[in-house]
Amino acid sequence: MSIEPSIKYQAQRVNFGPSQIILASPKGRFSIRMQRRSVVAGVVIAAVGMVLALWSLAMGEISFTAAELLNTIFGNGSAASERVVLSWRLPRVVMALALGAALGASGAIFQSLTRNPLGSPDIIGFNTGAYTGALAVIFLAGGGYFQIAAGALAGGLITAALVYLLAYRRGSQGFRLIIVGIAFSALLASFNSWLIIRSELEEAMSAAVWGAGSLNAIGWEQAKPALLAAIVFFIAAAMIAPRMHMLELGDDAANALGIRVERSRLLLMVVGVGLTALATAAAGPISFIALAAPQVARRITRSAGVQLGSSAILGAVFLLLSDVIAQRIVPDTSLPVGVVTVSVGGAYLIWLLLREAKRN
Repeated sequence: MSIEPSIKYQAQRVNFGPSQIILASPKGRFSIRMQRRSVVAGVVIAAVGMVLALWSLAMGEISFTAAELLNTIFGNGSAASERVVLSWRLPRVVMALALGAALGASGAIFQSLTRNPLGSPDIIGFNTGAYTGALAVIFLAGGGYFQIAAGALAGGLITAALVYLLAYRRGSQGFRLIIVGIAFSALLASFNSWLIIRSELEEAMSAAVWGAGSLNAIGWEQAKPALLAAIVFFIAAAMIAPRMHMLELGDDAANALGIRVERSRLLLMVVGVGLTALATAAAGPISFIALAAPQVARRITRSAGVQLGSSAILGAVFLLLSDVIAQRIVPDTSLPVGVVTVSVGGAYLIWLLLREAKRN
């Protein structure tokens, strides 16, 4: 096979031992290292998610055959099928995948920063802070969807800044960050309850349902801006992923490799909080996806540390599966997806705590 001389940078595949692949430019200016097992696991998980997505689009009170579904997706279906599949079900499926990926990636970032499987944004309190920002806009300012999204992002960032400052002692250590985050989360949870109690009954009921984490009211109007924001955060996360793995080596080793430790840590926190706040603004606080996805992905891929890509893919599948269960576990009732994630994630958290206690 000949290589055209007009191509300045031609990616090449280089074997790096039996378990890794390096994709690099000829001069070495750009390279990506991938584990074979991680690539295979990611492809398999993504295939499972695609099958689950197609099944979710086809099944419901109005069901479609595989041929009818494919015709509808490619624009050859009836007006009724296009309304049900493309206008009602597709935005919910797409948002479940996007928000699940955001939560999985966010969990990987914070578990890497804290070097602890409990270092998840919903445990540390950033999820609760985003919820506080959204509630403050709903009750105090009466804003719409975009104002609520901005409030959730601001609340998450302010919470992260306060937790970081309170935990900072000549650098931020993972265990201290978790302890301060748990305490701050408890304070914010009390404040959130006070906001709901003092509000009108209709607003309180709406906030309580939204606070459980729900994809029931998702449409393209909410999905499109959320997807654009998710793409921006995913690109930022991919760009800073190498710094994340270098920080896992320790501050001294990262400094020796030319990494500005605290600056990189702050940048990672901003991206992680942004991913969490995005999910909170779009669907409410959804717990335990960020906690479970990175650790389950790590065990599937048998990687040395948590990986952004596999965590995001598994988080997307987890949230979509949870939403499918929430829609169908109770007949004629569509439950908030957060009810399912809390139920499953609570059992996972108990197992994780017992495992860590046994290890220590």
